[in-house]
Amino acid sequence: MNKKLVMPPGAAYIIEELNKRGYEAFIVGGCVRDSLLGRVPNDWDITTSATPYQVKEIFKKTVDTGLQHGTVTVLVDKEHARGQEYSYEVTTYRVDGVYENHRRPSEVTFSKSLEEDLKRRDFTINAMAYNDKDGVVDIFGGQEDLKRKIIRCVGEPSERFDEDALRILRAVRFAAQLGCAIDDETGTAMKKQARFLKDISAERIREELTKLIISDNPSMLVTAYEFGLTKEFLPEFDAMMETMQNNPNHKYTVGIHTIKVMENVPKDTVIRYTALLHDIAKPVCKTTDENGTDHFYEHQKKGADMARSILRRLKFDNDTVDRVTRLVLYHDYGIGTDLGIKAFRRFLAKLGVENFEDYIMIREADIKAQSEYMQENKKVNIEKFKEMYEVVISENQCLKIADLAIDGKGLIELGMKPGRTMGEMLHYLLECVMDEPSLNDRDILTNLVKKKIREENI
Repeated sequence: MNKKLVMPPGAAYIIEELNKRGYEAFIVGGCVRDSLLGRVPNDWDITTSATPYQVKEIFKKTVDTGLQHGTVTVLVDKEHARGQEYSYEVTTYRVDGVYENHRRPSEVTFSKSLEEDLKRRDFTINAMAYNDKDGVVDIFGGQEDLKRKIIRCVGEPSERFDEDALRILRAVRFAAQLGCAIDDETGTAMKKQARFLKDISAERIREELTKLIISDNPSMLVTAYEFGLTKEFLPEFDAMMETMQNNPNHKYTVGIHTIKVMENVPKDTVIRYTALLHDIAKPVCKTTDENGTDHFYEHQKKGADMARSILRRLKFDNDTVDRVTRLVLYHDYGIGTDLGIKAFRRFLAKLGVENFEDYIMIREADIKAQSEYMQENKKVNIEKFKEMYEVVISENQCLKIADLAIDGKGLIELGMKPGRTMGEMLHYLLECVMDEPSLNDRDILTNLVKKKIREENI
């Protein structure tokens, strides 16, 4: 597996320039791992025996990314990057000092030893370096672990996790992304030290959790639960894993049903988080009737509130929070009902036309993850929704005030004054048009306004 790797011209140029001046330099970490796997790396990091200040002396364009940690970003011009300017993080070999709160070292010491630098890295598959002269430098068996599909810590697992507790979640994330298992010794340490995740910022947790969730193997979230990880940052999922669904529509616990839904939707952040959170409130909404059948009344509304709280806790942006929350609220709207076109238009207005395709993906995945009970009826229900959606879109039917054939300016021309009354009039017109789309004509709406003004003496 020790073979020649293809580096981008810019990275090769940086290594060559450092070598010319007597310094060691290698690409390192994830880019080596991905190259060995035949994947295209997203980032190309370089490690070197040169200090940050020596790196800055060699290259014309640099950015002081983190001098105290030995990192300088080198900007390679178009000539040496063959076509476009590109940037690379170049970091000096280093040895980390004592770690504080399982998050970061109190200090770092620069080193001249590549081995010392690789020792401080998290997993064997990320502790490899490469240049064309030396080939793959693999001191800890990373290539063999890649071949065996194993996630294993460099050195003593408990020490690696004590240094940075986020590595505990990163292990599951890498396992999900690469389709790997977790080494027994590494897994044992993860279980023992999972509680240290409470010391990690929400932003860092969110980043790793998201990468896990949008991977090919979101089911690794179950491993995170079994290892005691989710208890520290997503205890609501633990409750889902432990909640049975004795109901004709279901055959899994809420948690396993949720995983099945996640596996059946695209690898998109909003869609996958909607799948994760769509039944988040079932454990707190569960009731059991006299026949022993479980029910989860109002779990959609409660779930939307819980989803918003969880996403806020994980420091998501407002757009993601709003989109996921809305989809959770309406994820099974219309199930078991013979919804007419008028009611469907009102539902679509609340959901938002832009969210309909996402809603359908969630609905279809939700059904696939249920029992066979009433499956055909549920599928027919979805197809009817799709047909009504096509009618609304093809006829460009009005779903919001902005789509009305008359606006506030038009109402002023009819003698109305800006304010609450005008807003109420626009909502009244929208209701009329939602009932009968053909009314969305300026002349017709003008007559409706005049009639309303006369009747209510506005």
